[in-house]
Amino acid sequence: PVVAIYSTFLQRALDQVIHDVCLQNLPVTFALDRGGVVGDDGPTHHGVFDLSYLRFIPNLVLMAPKDENELQHMLFTAIHHKGPAALRYPRGQGEGVELSDNLTEIPIGKAELLREGNDILLLPIGNRVYPAMEAAAGLEKVGIDAAVINPRFVKPLDSDLIIAWAKKTGRVVTIEDNVRMGGFGSAVLELLANNNLSHIRVNILGYSDRFIEHGTQEILWHKEHIDGPAIINGAMELMDAPA
Repeated sequence: PVVAIYSTFLQRALDQVIHDVCLQNLPVTFALDRGGVVGDDGPTHHGVFDLSYLRFIPNLVLMAPKDENELQHMLFTAIHHKGPAALRYPRGQGEGVELSDNLTEIPIGKAELLREGNDILLLPIGNRVYPAMEAAAGLEKVGIDAAVINPRFVKPLDSDLIIAWAKKTGRVVTIEDNVRMGGFGSAVLELLANNNLSHIRVNILGYSDRFIEHGTQEILWHKEHIDGPAIINGAMELMDAPA
């Protein structure tokens, strides 16, 4: 079965997600619309908590696509997965990419290296991938060589790929359309700490500990420092910081 629901509406069903689905490891797919800020729908509908409140649930696979083509492959993956899975995607239009005719399963926990680089690693999740790629191009103009990984999965993380490039660059910027507390960036910090890599410098870009007001997505992404220019600034802060 597929549960198609707004991110904020699933908040009130968290007990059912835990006890009626995940505890029994049932093959239920949660398709979360309006993940991230939602613009005209206003503060009550900003889906900025789901990466945090779903990440801690055992048995649940959690993913976020970079575009509409990856979304359809993730939905295909979730439906064929033998346990519970959730995918969250934003309100609005897609990126305008071509859609694949044939759907394939994405290996669970497998990320995608989009760009190699030696100086810093950008880890954007979901709809922050394209802004991060634009930021990497901007950083290149000022002599900073940024690697970009599309994690795809918040849980499980692609530990091998993330650790390898975090070690290579020594600097990591995570970007999410979600609160910072307990979200994707927190998962990356836990991964590094558990592998004795706490010396790697990390900058987490996401929403602070407050409720976000009404506004267009573009205005809020800019105001909350998760758009392309903010990603460049976040990377520059790490490049300028003493080792």
